[in-house]
Amino acid sequence: MPLDIDFVRRQFPAFQSAALQGQAFFENAGGSYTCKPVIDRLFRFYHDRKVQPYAPYEASQLGGAEMDEARARLAAMMGVERDELSFGPSTSANTFVLANAVRQWLRGKKAAIVVTNQDHEANSGVWRRLADEGIEVREWRIDPQTGHLDPAALAPLLEDGRVKLVCFPHCSNVVAEINPVAEICAMAHAAGAFTCVDGVSYAPHGFPDMAALGADVYLFSAYKTYGPHQGIMVIRRKFGETLPNQAHFFNGGTLYKRFTPAGPDHAQVAACAGMADYIDAIYTHHHGEAAHATPLARNNAVHALMRAHEEEVLQPLLDHLAARNDLRLIGPRQAAGRAPTVAVALDRPAEPVAAALAAHGIMAGGGDFYAVRPLEALGVDLSRGVLRLSFVHYTTAAEVQKLMGALDRVL
Repeated sequence: MPLDIDFVRRQFPAFQSAALQGQAFFENAGGSYTCKPVIDRLFRFYHDRKVQPYAPYEASQLGGAEMDEARARLAAMMGVERDELSFGPSTSANTFVLANAVRQWLRGKKAAIVVTNQDHEANSGVWRRLADEGIEVREWRIDPQTGHLDPAALAPLLEDGRVKLVCFPHCSNVVAEINPVAEICAMAHAAGAFTCVDGVSYAPHGFPDMAALGADVYLFSAYKTYGPHQGIMVIRRKFGETLPNQAHFFNGGTLYKRFTPAGPDHAQVAACAGMADYIDAIYTHHHGEAAHATPLARNNAVHALMRAHEEEVLQPLLDHLAARNDLRLIGPRQAAGRAPTVAVALDRPAEPVAAALAAHGIMAGGGDFYAVRPLEALGVDLSRGVLRLSFVHYTTAAEVQKLMGALDRVL
C-alpha cells in the first residue's frame, strides 16, 4: 500500500499556510515542519497546564500526566522501557552530558573509544575531547571518494579489547548512506564495547526499532521528527546504570533522570506525545484501527511506508544530479541505500546558489552543516561548502520535479 501523501500533508498546518504557499521545503535535515497533534498539545499545555507538574491540584496532575504519556508512548514505539528514554534541550546537550559520564567512567583506565569522521560534530567533538583525560580516541575513517563507512575497517580498531565505546551515525547529514547499525553494534558488543548511535539524520525517516538495531544509546532531535525542540536519548538499562549519575544526587536512582542535570521543558516534553499521535494516525489511515497492533508494530509499519515513498521520490533526483558534469553528488546514487538528504559540491560557493533557488520557490541551504570533518575527508572545499537538498516522507514527486527544474535554471 503506497503512502497517502494527501492525508499526510493534511496533518501539517505548514502546507495550508498562506505564508508558505508556492514554496517547496528542501532543508528538512535542519528541522522538519511540525505536525498538528504536536502543535495542539503544545497549545493546550501553555493554555491549560502551565503550572509546576505533579502537584496535588488538577492542572498540575494533568500536566504531569501528559509528560508521562509522551515518555511512555515514545518508548513503546521504539520497543524500550519507559525509563530508558530521556528528554533534554537538544541532542548536542544530551551527547555532552553523556560524554561527561563516560569521561568519569573511563578516567584512569587503559581504555579507548572509537569515533568516526562521518559524523556531525555533535557526535564527534565531545568524544574526541576525552583524549584530554588520557582516554585513547581511535578514528574509524570513511572512504575519501565515496564517504562509505566500512565495517571491515572497524574490526582492527577493536582487536585488542581496550575499546569500551563505539560512537557512529545511523547516517551522516551530508553523506546520507544508511549504515548497517545492527551489524556494527554486534561487532562492538562482541569486542566488549557499548555503542552510541547518532540517529539525528535518520530518525526523521522512521523511528528506530531498538531491539532490531541493538544500540546501547540512540540519540535524535524531536524538532527534526515533526515535534518540538527537544533532544531525545534512548539509553538501555545496562549501559545507563554502568555510567555515573549526572543529575541531582537524589535523582540518580531513576534512569530517565540520571542524564538530565537540568529541569526539563515541561510543555515541550508533553507535546512530544503528538509525534506518537501522528504515527498512530498514519497507521490507522492505512491499516485500520491501531488497537490490534503493538506500538512497535505500528511504528515499524509506518516506517516502511515512509521509506518506500522517500525512495520512490528520491531516485529521479539522484539520477538527475548524477547525469550532470558540473557538480559532485556525495553519497550513494541509489535511493534504497540512503536517506533523502542530498549534498552536492559545486564549482562555486553553495550559499549563493541556495539564495538563487529561493527566487524559484525552493527552500534549501548551503554551507558545512556542522559536518566539517566528513567534508574535509571527502576533499570538499569548505569555503564553498555544499548545497544540501533534504526532504522527508511528506515531500511530493511534484516538488522534486520543481526542484530539478530550478536547479537547471540556476546552475
